[in-house]
Parts: sequence; structure tokens; C-alpha cells
Amino acid sequence: MSIGHTLLGLLEAGPRHGYDLKRTFDEKFGQDRPLHYGQVYSTMSRLLKNGLVEVDGIESEGGPERKRYAITDAGITDVSRWLAQPEKPEPYLQSTLYTKVVLALLTDRSAADVLDTQRSEHLRMMRILTDRKRKGDLADQLICDHALFHLEADLRWLELTAARLGQLSKVVTA
Repeated sequence: MSIGHTLLGLLEAGPRHGYDLKRTFDEKFGQDRPLHYGQVYSTMSRLLKNGLVEVDGIESEGGPERKRYAITDAGITDVSRWLAQPEKPEPYLQSTLYTKVVLALLTDRSAADVLDTQRSEHLRMMRILTDRKRKGDLADQLICDHALFHLEADLRWLELTAARLGQLSKVVTA
């Protein structure tokens, strides 16, 4: 996720302080990874330097100064371009898990145990996500569905690899 583009998109609704941007980001996108204030302010500083936002006002109601940021026309154009670009699908070629399976075979350890342990972890995560999905709002349900579909694909790979361990062992130990 591009934090900069997300913050720019949030600014399209109107000028906001960094605190407001963080709060809205966390509400809409940060269920699993809320932003740190430092991330917000360093990102806003970079966006300001690049001409994608401007300072719309400074307030100091008895406390530290708070800058209110507004998106510029260049920022709106940048968000539009970003939204129009498709995300690159992650092929997961040469995954860490594949590396562990091959290393287990090369070092006379149980690759089946590696796969079983991973299967158990995937199933545990699927139970957590299914429970969260059941209790969540539509946004949470969609986020959980995305993760669950990826986990299901991983489980299919785990089963396929387990079925081919004998063949894989011959290939990697030859």
C-alpha cells in the first residue's frame, strides 16, 4: 500500500491536520497496521516538498502548532494516475517456504514436517480470519476474503508439494 497516495486520497475530501489523517487512515485501512505519527508527518513533509500538498493553515490553540494540509492539483493528478495503475500480481516464485522444503531435503530433515507445520499455521490463521470476517463490517469482510483466498491457494500448494516430495527429493539431491 502506498501511504503517500492513500493520504493524498484522504485529503481530496478536504484539508486536514496530520492527526486527523492518521485517525482516518487507521479507521479505514489500518486495522492490522496502524500508522505511526512519525510516518504521517514524514510522508506529509515529502508530499509538501514534491508539490502534491500545501499548508492550508497553521493553528496553535494553546498547544503545539498544527499544520492543516490540502491536496494540490498535482496531488489529485498523482492519485488519479496511481488509482488507474493495476497492482503487480505477486507470483511468490522462490518463496521462503519453498526454500525451507528444499533445505530440509538437502539436510536430511523432514520436509513433510515443514509442510505440516506450515499447514497448521495456515489453518490457524484461516480460523482467526473467518471469525473476524463473521464479526466484521463489509470492509473487514472483504479484507478477510482477500487474505483467505490467498491462504487457500497456499494450502493447495502445500498439498501438491507434499504429494510430490518423493520426486522433489530425487531432483534436489541428485
